[in-house]
Amino acid sequence: MRREITGFSNPLLKEIRGLREKKLRKRAGLFLAEGLRIMTEAREAGFLPEMLFRVKDRQVHALEIALEDEVLRNGGDVIETSAEIMAKLSGKDNAQAVVGVYRDHGTALADIDRGTAPIWLVAQAMRDPGNLGTMLRTGDAVGAGGLILIDDCTDPFSVEAVRASMGAIFTQKIVQCRWDEFMTWLRAGDGQLVGTSLQTDTDYQAAHYTSPCFILTGNEAQGLPDDYEGQCDLLVKMPMHGKADSLNAAVATAVMAYEVLNQFRRPARG
Repeated sequence: MRREITGFSNPLLKEIRGLREKKLRKRAGLFLAEGLRIMTEAREAGFLPEMLFRVKDRQVHALEIALEDEVLRNGGDVIETSAEIMAKLSGKDNAQAVVGVYRDHGTALADIDRGTAPIWLVAQAMRDPGNLGTMLRTGDAVGAGGLILIDDCTDPFSVEAVRASMGAIFTQKIVQCRWDEFMTWLRAGDGQLVGTSLQTDTDYQAAHYTSPCFILTGNEAQGLPDDYEGQCDLLVKMPMHGKADSLNAAVATAVMAYEVLNQFRRPARG
């Protein structure tokens, strides 16, 4: 259905704005995605918003028209409003012209088929939504199966994480679980668990990786707990030639993911 919101006091506007808060997202099972680029990525991955908010009275891109038509055909709502109200909805003065309300799509660990991808990313106690979103984007780039979030990570469906993912929130499977659950599941099948650590002499390029490879990155400040490192099949480190002793967590994950990918791309040596 197509409709219009003209007043700041509209109760739906208040409800959707509340999705910027984690507890309200969890309660509703919904999250926000902002901008035509991300929403087009979502559509191509098979995800449509339940509600599409758009700023009226402006030039509209053909991709937006196609998205609106598909939302309406599938029983969703297209809601037209002003730029001022959209700014209130998004919490930004320079708000995007389109915002979508999507059903969250986390995956249960038991539903993961590890054989569908050679690389899986695993993050433990990741706190920064920008890092989490960047890891999703990296996973998409290397053809990873998804991102497994261990322990108390930041919400992958926050506006900040969704924005940083650049649409990869819709292409990567997302699992949230505890460490013990993950290890029980992992050891029930194939999978090499590779942790990044300073407590090893194994260079990340000298190591041998096997598929499916689970690349484990620890918390931004503390890294991996010692007992978690002890349960890895392999610990590797990247050389640091400057004064810093470690890379940003998302950057380190990307470096590791591409090294593993490159090893898998090379022809087997006789």
